[in-house]
Amino acid sequence: MKRIINGKMYNTETAKALGTAHSNAPVNSFEYWEETLYKKKTGEYFLYGWGNAASQYAKCIDMNTWSGGDKFIPLTEKEAMKWVERYLSAEEYCDIFGEPEE
Repeated sequence: MKRIINGKMYNTETAKALGTAHSNAPVNSFEYWEETLYKKKTGEYFLYGWGNAASQYAKCIDMNTWSGGDKFIPLTEKEAMKWVERYLSAEEYCDIFGEPEE
C-alpha cells in the first residue's frame, strides 16, 4: 500500500515495519482494528492502520451505513515513541529507539 500525503510518499512495501498492534476484539468483530508502525528510509515514521465498520478506521459509505477502512498517519519521532510505549514491549522499544535513561 502507498499513499502521498503533503507531497511525501508513504509506502508499506519499501518502509521497515517496526511493530504491530491490534484491538482485543476478534478479527471478524465490527470493532476490530490493526496498526503497524513503519520507518521510512528517510527516517520518518508513519502508521498504517485499518479496521472494520465500528473501528476508528470506519468510513461512512451512505446514510447510517459504515464500512471498514484504512489510513496512513505520519508521526514525529516523539509520537512514534509514545505509540511504541503504549503497544509494544520494553525490549521492542529498546530495539527501535535504544535504551532510555533510568
